[in-house]
Amino acid sequence: MKRRLKLKCEDIDKKLKKLIEENTQIKEKQIMKNIILLLLLTLIPSIASAGAKIVIDDTKWVSIGAGLRTTFTAVEDGADSGDSYSKDFAVQSARIYLNGQLHKYLKMEFNTECQNDCTADKDIEILDAIVKFEFSSEFNIWAGRMLQPTDRIELNGPYYGLTWNQFNVALLPADYSTGNAGQFGRDEGVTVWGSFDKLQYAVGIFDGLEGGANVDDDMTYVARISYNFLNKESNPGYYTSSTYFGNAGDIFTVAVAVQHQTNGTGTATEQGDFTAYLVDYLFEKPLGDNLGVLTIEGEYKIFDAETSAAALADPSCFCMFDGDAFFVSAAYLLPKKIGIGQFQPYVRYVENTPDGSNFGRSSDLYELGTNYIISGHNAKVNFNYTSGDASLTGRAGSDVNAFSAGVQFQF
Repeated sequence: MKRRLKLKCEDIDKKLKKLIEENTQIKEKQIMKNIILLLLLTLIPSIASAGAKIVIDDTKWVSIGAGLRTTFTAVEDGADSGDSYSKDFAVQSARIYLNGQLHKYLKMEFNTECQNDCTADKDIEILDAIVKFEFSSEFNIWAGRMLQPTDRIELNGPYYGLTWNQFNVALLPADYSTGNAGQFGRDEGVTVWGSFDKLQYAVGIFDGLEGGANVDDDMTYVARISYNFLNKESNPGYYTSSTYFGNAGDIFTVAVAVQHQTNGTGTATEQGDFTAYLVDYLFEKPLGDNLGVLTIEGEYKIFDAETSAAALADPSCFCMFDGDAFFVSAAYLLPKKIGIGQFQPYVRYVENTPDGSNFGRSSDLYELGTNYIISGHNAKVNFNYTSGDASLTGRAGSDVNAFSAGVQFQF
């Protein structure tokens, strides 16, 4: 009898200890939850006050963002049968943005890109990797992988352009898909930039073409100067936009740029120098009495590529376009919202004209479209129709008609 009572007491004691332990664990978990909640509540004001930006102290912060462009495209006679429209959905671009400040004068930028449904060998690639020494509005130094300071459409990138299809005029070496001279308009190097009132400048030295014709490992030299005749454009660094939707007031900016690389085109046995001269402008005016916003932009390029006939016949040639190219665009932002956004119809004309017959015939392209602006460059929908044979290489492609609808979102 005593033994049974002893066993029962021991059993009750074990159960009590277990209950106490479980209760303690529950309390500890609740305490941890309360601590985490308290930390989140502490951080939320810092994050909410600056979007996706975490403020560490007076000089240190980190921000994160993302961008997405996705489209549906239908090309006349583009199906395998050759007599009906091709129909394709595609993710044109998917980016992650990471920026930070470590010191009053020291910042960093790291961005990734996943282009064309990530079907390349490298699914996700480094877009930008920049260490920024920013001392004043007049003098700053960026080092790493970055945009070369050339023409406006390069410095816009796809997300800050006026039209959806910016890149069908002859482009510079860093935009060729081979990546031999950079990629996505970027290259490894150093850029010094700044502004003196309405005059802005940027000068850079980059790797440029590596291998191939560049047997002496010559560098690429780039310089851009722009002047704001009316209001000064406000963008990060030396970047640009092709429309501010009237929010920046009256804009009229003209810029000139030059790029040069000795042995920047050709092959290892047939080298040639490459030089580009560029002029671009942007005019934007909000019309009085809430009548909308008029935007006009244009660009003229002269490409001097010393490419021989022997080099052109070589499949390994990094052969740059030799000739002239230009485009002009005009847009009108309607004053009133329709639904959650405003329509911005536009028209664009592109023409590429090679020197001589080495690069074939001239080519051109028309684009008619409209943006539906929901939140500036951060959220918009686009519908456009293109007709022509112009391409980013400067060479004439197939003469096709195409329709596309796209969505752009970033934060």
